[in-house]
Amino acid sequence: MQSGFHGVAVDAGSGLAASLRDARGKDAADSDLLTFKRAVLDMLGPDASTVLLDATCGPALLPRYPEGCARMIALEADVYHISDADRITVLPDNLTVEDFPGMGVNLLKFFMYYAPDDSPELNARKHDLVADVGARCRAEGVRFLMEPLVYHPTIAPGTEAYAQIKPDLVRRATEVFAHERFQAEVLKVEIPVDLDFVEGFGAPVMTRSEALEAFRTAASAAGGINLVYLSAGVTFERFEASLKMAREAGCTFAGFMCGRAIWSDAVDIFGSGGEGALRAWLGDTGRARLKRLIAALD
Repeated sequence: MQSGFHGVAVDAGSGLAASLRDARGKDAADSDLLTFKRAVLDMLGPDASTVLLDATCGPALLPRYPEGCARMIALEADVYHISDADRITVLPDNLTVEDFPGMGVNLLKFFMYYAPDDSPELNARKHDLVADVGARCRAEGVRFLMEPLVYHPTIAPGTEAYAQIKPDLVRRATEVFAHERFQAEVLKVEIPVDLDFVEGFGAPVMTRSEALEAFRTAASAAGGINLVYLSAGVTFERFEASLKMAREAGCTFAGFMCGRAIWSDAVDIFGSGGEGALRAWLGDTGRARLKRLIAALD
């Protein structure tokens, strides 16, 4: 696999809409979410290999994809899970896998919260849903990018205890969804370590050498499936450092899908300065960040 997957994710829904509404204050408009996503696509799309949009706004923005930037839509409703009890992804009402070829979209992303230690019955339901999406993608000739986002039923993320088990959670989830049953062409996976607990970055629960080994072990679980790393809401600097560590570890991966780490600061810029300021920031700082992440792969 060659590095070359330089993706920008802007598929956030109601959460991003709420942030934009707060930032815009009295100037808020119903069209702000679409305006923000359109600006990200216009300003960052020319340097990205793909831009990921959501099922609600994505179809309206398809004509704006620049040449060389692959169209990708998430097959998810705005609310990703029904309840904290099952965390099963909800499919959109307005879009099916079978619609993708007619829209000229050849990349589909599907997301699932996944805890390897959940009950076998719950995980079997999740497996069945992902396998169905994969089978329908194969039938339609659509490339399937699967995103398992791990959690533990009782241990909260951001804690020392979670940092200790996260590498194994990512490894096990990667191993599960790399199976041919799911027919994923690409796995969009989390960074397997929490840098806040790695030597040189934060409280040293894990040495740097242990962190590098965690990268290697988790990545090896993919077998022959392409891996891309997601930013999962960390800061830009943390995500850039994570990609460099993956390279240092010698991991074989295809690239990245990065969302808020690139553009989250632009929410307040849009709030205070409007669309013109938003586009200026994206064309300067946003574009520079994207290029730094691409450079981190080399």
